[in-house]
Amino acid sequence: MTLTARSLFKPRLRGIAVATAMAAVSVGASAALSPFTLNPAGAGLSGTSFTADNVLISDFSTVTFGAGGTFTDSGYLSVSAFQLGGITSTPAGLNSSYGLYIKFDGAGTQTAVNPALTPAFGSFSSLTYTLYGYNGPASFGFSGNTPTTTAPAGVALASGSLNYGSVSSVPTGDGTTFTPSANANLSFNVAAGQNAFFAAPSPFFNLALTAFTNTTSEVEAFDGGFRIRQGGGSFNFTSTPAVPEPQTYAMLLGGLAAVGFVARRRRT
Repeated sequence: MTLTARSLFKPRLRGIAVATAMAAVSVGASAALSPFTLNPAGAGLSGTSFTADNVLISDFSTVTFGAGGTFTDSGYLSVSAFQLGGITSTPAGLNSSYGLYIKFDGAGTQTAVNPALTPAFGSFSSLTYTLYGYNGPASFGFSGNTPTTTAPAGVALASGSLNYGSVSSVPTGDGTTFTPSANANLSFNVAAGQNAFFAAPSPFFNLALTAFTNTTSEVEAFDGGFRIRQGGGSFNFTSTPAVPEPQTYAMLLGGLAAVGFVARRRRT
């Protein structure tokens, strides 16, 4: 059966669309990504150490619309590969001997327009996540509209929450489909006892930047929302700029004063 924009969205929900999940500034906005080294064996996982600067993710999530332009977004982000300097590679054993995934829950608001007809924009109001590691293979999918995984009980490696994030959707022009996207800046907190997994830098980064854009083939609409099945995303790291110590400010001010003194002597 062919779905139309009218059948996808009830009148009171019409026009609300959001990008799938997690979300920070897009990868394209960062001219240079920060390299990091992960050591799966440090967390008891069946893998070896590797260096990368970007994490590639497959998104399995469900966006559900609420009244007044609100939405909720939850699901799993399966780590599919890594990149270093723009070159994609799969570390030995990833998604066979061991795996990594993120479980997340978010909410927000977006402009009330029909996403299949009009571009929509909004923001996250909350977003929390946990990064897990596990041994063995696993799959990700849905039971109805609920995201599921067969990944065995794993070890929590890190967690975080929203600093800020945006969502948007763009109609494709056929009157029935649209492409959602999302970006978010998130705190990144290494779990207790997992410093060996996050081998470098030390201490590890304290911010995570995420970006997701989905094609129409990855968007599965239903009445009151949509699913993202194996959508594309990325996850990389940075750190909050260090706040100068009081003595640093004193040295800076002292230096400026000295420059001013020399300039005055030269004028006289």
